[in-house]
Amino acid sequence: METVIGCGRVPLSANHVLSPPSGERYSLHTRFLNRSAFLAKTIAGAGKGGGLLDKPVIEKASPGRESEFDLRKSRKTSPPYQVLLHNDNYNKREYVVQVLMKVIPGMTLDNAVNIMQEAHHNGMSVVIICAQADAEEHCMQLRGNGLLSSIEPASAGC
Repeated sequence: METVIGCGRVPLSANHVLSPPSGERYSLHTRFLNRSAFLAKTIAGAGKGGGLLDKPVIEKASPGRESEFDLRKSRKTSPPYQVLLHNDNYNKREYVVQVLMKVIPGMTLDNAVNIMQEAHHNGMSVVIICAQADAEEHCMQLRGNGLLSSIEPASAGC
């Protein structure tokens, strides 16, 4: 085993560090003893490979199981769904804006106010268009905060 010191290489083993060969300067022995003895013992005692890593095992998905990549791919190709906010006579407008900004990632104050106003005047507003799983999650979070919401497939005309 070799240890890199500065720009050169010095052959170094556990025996070399703990008991330097004859003719070698004692200062070299004490210089490396504190820093390298533990490391040299650990690596030399590791056994197989002398500090080399084993070849990584690449896991392949079995025929009945989808890999994480396949799940992400299917999520991206799933048809879009829209989350709808329905008007209610229970929640204050400011609260609706706060909940929209808390639940929907990237929701700005201006967008939240516009969505709230549209739902108030038209009875319903589209909050976000996204994958079905995300739409279901957003809908449940809105409902969990006391707002009336639903999801439906996004129309092709949007």
